[in-house]
Amino acid sequence: MYGFLRTPRWWGINIFVLLAIPVCVFMGTWQLGKFEDRVDTHREAERRPEPGTLSARPLAELLPVDKETSGRHASASGRYGAQFLVPDRELDGRRGAYVLTLLTTDEGKSLPVVRGWLPAGAKAPAPPAGEVTVVGALQASESAGAAGVHGGGALPEGQLGIISAASLVNVVPGEVYDAWVTLTDSPKGMTPVPAKVAAGTGLDIKAFQNLGYTAEWFVFAGFVLFMWFRLLRREAEAARDEALGLTDAA
Repeated sequence: MYGFLRTPRWWGINIFVLLAIPVCVFMGTWQLGKFEDRVDTHREAERRPEPGTLSARPLAELLPVDKETSGRHASASGRYGAQFLVPDRELDGRRGAYVLTLLTTDEGKSLPVVRGWLPAGAKAPAPPAGEVTVVGALQASESAGAAGVHGGGALPEGQLGIISAASLVNVVPGEVYDAWVTLTDSPKGMTPVPAKVAAGTGLDIKAFQNLGYTAEWFVFAGFVLFMWFRLLRREAEAARDEALGLTDAA
């Protein structure tokens, strides 16, 4: 009754099943591991003191930005230069723009400084002249697809859709730090922009997506096994009926 299992068709089905199930289990285990890593990272971040409660350190000591230094207060000295608006940024449920001013540090590189947030249509105040020292929360360059980032279409002159060294090197001369700071105390008329949590340290929607993918891969494995058993049973019943002469003649 199970002689059909030796046919080329069933050899192909069996090989597919023998390969598909381990692949599904491996992928499910891998996604589960990624979720567990995010949980461990989140717990470690909770045990560390809040970055904003630590004393400010010179910018150079906190670079490059990582999970440990993101949000730490950094200090830098230099002179303000070019200024841009970063539109379509939300703060406390209101739409507006970040005021981003480049600070040319003593090292000769440009540091993007978000001096504050303005409601839509408000005019950005000019930066102070002369040598200044700024203190703000250190942040990693933004990436395309992040919340608030302007992803499509050209912007008017003097506006930026994303705060990143890759975008700024195309509009300003010289080197740009692969980081930015948001001032803890904004000038009058602007609201300080809160620091963002370092990527990969929180249990956000992406973390739970990994958990969802885990369930999906194990469901796929179960579905493959179920379909194999169903096909096996159907063909076995067909072979039995044929052996008993219960099938209709063609």
